[in-house]
Amino acid sequence: MQYHRKEHTMNRSRLSRLGATATALAAVAALAPISPVAAIEPAAPATVQQEGTGWLRLGHLSPDTKSVDVSVSALSGGATMFELEGVSYGDVSSYESLPSGSYTVSMVPAGAASSTVPVISQTVRIGPEAATTVAAYGPSEDLQVRAFADDLTEPKADKARIRLIQASTTTPEVDVTTSTGQAIVQDAQTGSATRYAEIEAGDWSLRLDGQGARDTADISVKPGSVTTLFVLDTADGGLTIRPVLDSSSVGEVPQGGVDTGGGFLGSTEAAAPAWGPLGWTIA
Repeated sequence: MQYHRKEHTMNRSRLSRLGATATALAAVAALAPISPVAAIEPAAPATVQQEGTGWLRLGHLSPDTKSVDVSVSALSGGATMFELEGVSYGDVSSYESLPSGSYTVSMVPAGAASSTVPVISQTVRIGPEAATTVAAYGPSEDLQVRAFADDLTEPKADKARIRLIQASTTTPEVDVTTSTGQAIVQDAQTGSATRYAEIEAGDWSLRLDGQGARDTADISVKPGSVTTLFVLDTADGGLTIRPVLDSSSVGEVPQGGVDTGGGFLGSTEAAAPAWGPLGWTIA
């Protein structure tokens, strides 16, 4: 199911639609095996950056939680800033610009009445000129929400910056290596994020290994881009990496989900695993 953005008079910008891969994901009972995403196509850049404005994007990373409707409301006054409808596993929205401040992110089953008690609710702080990914992850009986701080620092010329968010419920830890066996990250735990690493722009073939689960994924990152790689489950018990574009070039407002699988709240930078011995620069 493809999610939809419900319009409000206080909307700051429109969310871009997900690509066909993410829209094919629905409730876990009907979930098809996810194939690796070969490339990341940049979304149309945002053009307005207001002083005191931050950016928020939302995602659904719980494989056995059915589609949900998500609302974001100002903590002070309770005004609804924007809503997403029919958000399915693997969906990640584009960034939404919001005045800096505190907001409540709430999830209810898709199509539920407005009076329905949220499945989960979390308060998140949006800082000025800061980008944040809020993500729900884990099994439905232990659903968690975390806020990941997104760092859009400029990469060097002809370089790209990437990080990895481990959202698999199939395995509590995952190792990622290149096709030649060089380690990228080891023992990345569910709900954690690595620090950003600077790499050569271009095509990469990656291998994922967890407890009883493994897979491969081919990704392509463009010069000047910043990308988050989400580790997700597949319907057959495997793993996959799905790249989500954070920003395509320096000086632009963040862009967010393009052809994605995605997120919901959590910053674990202090305990985040480092990248392996590829000579990549850790930000």
